[in-house]
Amino acid sequence: MSYTVAFISLGCAKNLVNTEQMMALCRDAGFVVTGEPEGADVAVLNTCGFIDAAKSEAIENILELGRLKDEGKLGKLLVAGCLSQRYPEDILRELPEVDGLLGTGSYTDVVYAVNSLMEGDEPTFFGDIHNTADDGPRMVTTPPYTAYLKIAEGCSNCCAFCIIPKLRGRYRSRSMESILAEAKQLVESGVQELIVIAQDITRYGWDKKDGTSLAGLLRELCKLPLRWIRLHYLYPEAVTDELIEVIAAEPKILHYLDIPIQHCNDRILREMNRRGTKADIEALLDKLRRAIPDVVIRTSLICGLPGETEEEFEELCEFLTRQRLQRAGVFPFSPEEGTKAAGLPDQVDADVAMHRTELLVELQSRIMDEYNEQRLGTVMEVLCEGFDPEEGCYVGRTYADSVDIDGHVYFTAAGRIQPGEFVPVLITGIQDGDLTGEIDE
Repeated sequence: MSYTVAFISLGCAKNLVNTEQMMALCRDAGFVVTGEPEGADVAVLNTCGFIDAAKSEAIENILELGRLKDEGKLGKLLVAGCLSQRYPEDILRELPEVDGLLGTGSYTDVVYAVNSLMEGDEPTFFGDIHNTADDGPRMVTTPPYTAYLKIAEGCSNCCAFCIIPKLRGRYRSRSMESILAEAKQLVESGVQELIVIAQDITRYGWDKKDGTSLAGLLRELCKLPLRWIRLHYLYPEAVTDELIEVIAAEPKILHYLDIPIQHCNDRILREMNRRGTKADIEALLDKLRRAIPDVVIRTSLICGLPGETEEEFEELCEFLTRQRLQRAGVFPFSPEEGTKAAGLPDQVDADVAMHRTELLVELQSRIMDEYNEQRLGTVMEVLCEGFDPEEGCYVGRTYADSVDIDGHVYFTAAGRIQPGEFVPVLITGIQDGDLTGEIDE
């Protein structure tokens, strides 16, 4: 029987890919797939359960979908993903709105779960998180010119503050053949920007022990007829000289590198179970800038890890001031149960951690403003994402701006520009952290 199944995806791009895979499975089973839960037989909510903010968002969505059920506008609710994997008993006990659960090892069971729900059962599928089916078709939901390409699942880095290995399993690389086949299909469908993702793309192939590597994969991806290849995330200690050479040599690989360092103080890094030291990080940044002079580096930073002193926080501020990293996501430490860091002594007061975060965000804003000012008068290649009626002009992104993370360029043009078109834009101004300009004729 055909049912209408609505999908809602929360959290990261890696989670979105899993949602797109579930959508394809339901489509191929003959279901009607939609993004609108009102009127659907089943809503599938794919959740994030990484930190408190993500958990709160997931619960709010569950309650909202529960209201639709109460109003007779939605049939059943199936909750999937990291929140299900992390708190299955709690969800079933405290959230009666939920009719069934899919863990992170059971995305491919979505069709069985939907049928089971509609037959009146309450399915709970929790497969092996270390051996999931990571290939297969997707219903791509991003704009037709941009798509994510997930090359690995899980993580084996075991950072002290992170719960992901317990939710997603050990690191496991997809085969290069399956990745390239998927990438070719995406490009043939019109994709011009591939965003290569995994929890850690730098360790791609290491688990195979057959010479497979990210550098080798990128060389093959660059043979495809597309314009941009963007990389998320590169762990600093695993960035090899070969990888740097490939990034510098291949014009399709954007000089935008997302390298989460989290902190710079050696003691904090050890407590985080991060590999390498402040000196190692600085040496890598120097090497990247020598090899790729126009590189834009994004990072992630955590303030308020247990035991972080004022002096260690000031060291982080000084590091950011000196290194001038153009992009940074700054977060207060979240003591997640089940992680080593949650049990460490000398927990920093949450208000102190938030205050430090705000100070670092303010510092980073000044660095970003400085970067934007340096763009004035230059011509940059911009991927047009459409016309913004509120601004009365076109909007797009440069190589320095990743999807849903960084800024935009608002620009005017005499002629009509299509979404997905690459155009040269003369940067003439700055507006609330974004760039403005006009087509360079």
